[in-house]
Amino acid sequence: MLTAEQEQEIAKLIDQYSTARATNDTVLLKSILSEDVDQLVSTGEWRSGMQSAVQGMLRSTAANEGKRTLTIHQVKALTVHSAIVDCRYQVQSNNNTMRNMWSTFIVAKQNNVWKICAIRNMLPAAN
Repeated sequence: MLTAEQEQEIAKLIDQYSTARATNDTVLLKSILSEDVDQLVSTGEWRSGMQSAVQGMLRSTAANEGKRTLTIHQVKALTVHSAIVDCRYQVQSNNNTMRNMWSTFIVAKQNNVWKICAIRNMLPAAN
């Protein structure tokens, strides 16, 4: 189980990710991602490693302009130094359409700092 302080640190990490994406801040992105980060996006593209992930995030942000919002749904501790963070992921495009997805982050404490190790973006199945 995570402490309240750890949950706050993880929430701050997710907020930093949102800020970095919104502002194309590659310095911030690189500081919060693990070197071996990987990402599976809703299109099915796998991004492996820091360079691939950062470049893909910048491409995606440019191609899908709009306001991105990540809202933490739940945090599940795996160990005292790792957790799964499930978030509601919404992108409101500039033409006011809303794209509703889910994102799951795998985070781990490395050298006493929380880092994002993996990201999985999913589109909900149609009902």
